Amino acid sequence: MKSFATTLGMLALAAAPLCAQAAAGHTGTATMATVWRSMSTYVTQAAEDMPEAKYGYKPTPEVRSFGQIIGHVAGSQYMFCAAALGAAARAEDDIEKTKTTKADLVAAMKASNAYCEKAYAQADAAVQGSITMFGQKQTKMWALMLNAAHDGEHYGNIVTYMRLNGMVPPSSKGQ
Repeated sequence: MKSFATTLGMLALAAAPLCAQAAAGHTGTATMATVWRSMSTYVTQAAEDMPEAKYGYKPTPEVRSFGQIIGHVAGSQYMFCAAALGAAARAEDDIEKTKTTKADLVAAMKASNAYCEKAYAQADAAVQGSITMFGQKQTKMWALMLNAAHDGEHYGNIVTYMRLNGMVPPSSKGQ
């Protein structure tokens, strides 16, 4: 529940810039896509940067390994973006439970990014459609916003994992 409240808080913070972008003539979906691309690019770059030997790294036994986080983000992206596209989604944890090598997880992350590009390419009117997700009636836009926030949430985990392994995360490289 705390994670859900955090995510809702992140969504609220994201709403103000979206409104400003809309007032400036930018569409909401295009603006969300910019935020999502930033987070998903960081996650993908981190997946590429982390040595395969560290894919099993866990800071504590109770949390996901680095590789499991990458699999979780890739699988979740399929779930959120399928909802936004009005398509059937596979199980959210499918990738996390079936892919273990760096090559497979990087490929899965890239494939989920390509799939989500279709969802974020939709017009604003298309993402106003109604969906039911997590037992709640929402809009497809909500699913896209939640996807971007979720990627950001887990990128925060990834930054910690990288720092604990003496690595500089992608967002701190000054790119």
